[in-house]
Amino acid sequence: QVELVESGGGLVQVGGSLRLSCAASGRSVNDIKSMGWYRQAPGKQRDMVAVMSSGGTTNHADSVKGRFTISRDNAKNTVYLQMRSLKSEDTAVYYCKAVEQDVRLSRYDCWGQGTQVTVSS
Repeated sequence: QVELVESGGGLVQVGGSLRLSCAASGRSVNDIKSMGWYRQAPGKQRDMVAVMSSGGTTNHADSVKGRFTISRDNAKNTVYLQMRSLKSEDTAVYYCKAVEQDVRLSRYDCWGQGTQVTVSS
């Protein structure tokens, strides 16, 4: 199945910007049922940040609307998360997720290894 590798995390100041990348292999990102970004801070649950369907429809969490944008480059087979106006509360490990569906309509969730984003004052 599809394999995902995240990159682009790091240390950034409050108000700064960062772009995360999720490179996929084994499947085309525009042929995967949905892809998205999730984040998990220490001691907290993993929450959805932004998702995109194979048709290009997107949805962003209320906490990041107007600041974060999910996008994809089909030629590079990569999904991105552009983060702007970063806040300390955005500090977390960010994970890329793919949802695949086979001919029997069985769904499979595939996760990347995660990349750390730290926002400092």
